[in-house]
Amino acid sequence: MSTTPARSFLFGLIGSDLSLSRTPPLHEAEGLAQGHPTVYRRLDVLTDRLEGRSLEQMLSSAIDMGFDGLNITHPFKREVLDLLDDVDPVAARLGSVNTVAIRDGHTTGHNTDVTGYARGLSEQLPDVAKRRVVQVGAGGVGNAIAFALAEAGVQELQIRDVDAARAAELADKLNAATGTSVATGGGHDGVEDAIAAADGVVNATPLGMLSHPGTSFDTSCLTPQHWVSDVVYMPVSTQLLQEAEAAGCRTLDGTHMAVYQAVDAFEHFTGQPADAERMRATFHSLG
Repeated sequence: MSTTPARSFLFGLIGSDLSLSRTPPLHEAEGLAQGHPTVYRRLDVLTDRLEGRSLEQMLSSAIDMGFDGLNITHPFKREVLDLLDDVDPVAARLGSVNTVAIRDGHTTGHNTDVTGYARGLSEQLPDVAKRRVVQVGAGGVGNAIAFALAEAGVQELQIRDVDAARAAELADKLNAATGTSVATGGGHDGVEDAIAAADGVVNATPLGMLSHPGTSFDTSCLTPQHWVSDVVYMPVSTQLLQEAEAAGCRTLDGTHMAVYQAVDAFEHFTGQPADAERMRATFHSLG
């Protein structure tokens, strides 16, 4: 008696400098656990074979070769929007896509950074006050975090960055996207005073990574009334989170966003639910 072979999946990640990404093994392990042979390729524009290739060329090639989905990272999250057949409302309002589902050559863009962060916040810190929040960092992932915070019900979001113009631009974009005046943007001066008067603070900068040690603000402004979130996940326990916990703060580490963005992406790619706890276990097993 013959049996139908298991459906296989082919995914990819398009971006620059992808060697440390944990996303490929997360998807491969989850697909295999569900009985589907799964291959996830890094499509890194810094490699010799892809140097000089345009995003449009890489996307077209992936479609022609039968990829089921693509994650998109720096520097292509905005550029990819104009190349897609459809973009979901959240990603369209944000103006950034990190996940592209491919069905019979038809492409649909999503932003699972937004949904991934929102899910981690709601599950880990469901009852924290969100009247006033400070976000430190307005580049890259900061766009998605700001949108997720607004969607989560933050009433006043102060976005601070060493580049005040970039923070102001993100605040203006967020207000336009949400039809509110929830966000303001400014420079780094006085950020500790702003945090002291806030309910919570989010680090959306690379500071705290193994390659960028330190904190993005002086943590002496923290009190037990604050909650503190860090998007950095290598290491899991950053200097910011250690100092926040020592001050009595409730904290949210960066692994929740990292895992849930992959969970949501897997579901967009395959049309099948992913096991979040299994993907979290895989994530932590990677060291």
